Amino acid sequence: MANTDAFIKARVVKGYSQRELARHSGLSHAYVSLLELAIKSVGPSTAKKLSDLLGKELEELFRIEMQPRP
Repeated sequence: MANTDAFIKARVVKGYSQRELARHSGLSHAYVSLLELAIKSVGPSTAKKLSDLLGKELEELFRIEMQPRP
């Protein structure tokens, strides 16, 4: 899940709107919006891509939550 405050701040400091970040990352605007609302989780490769685009460490922008195995 995104650390929403850090994620939004990094996006704004970089000068991206949600739509611009979506376009540069190859994600949909809706997905970026849901990430910022902490409604949608993110996979490792997408988290890496976003952290690289925003110039931040992965751990700054995302919380790692382990799901218990059934």
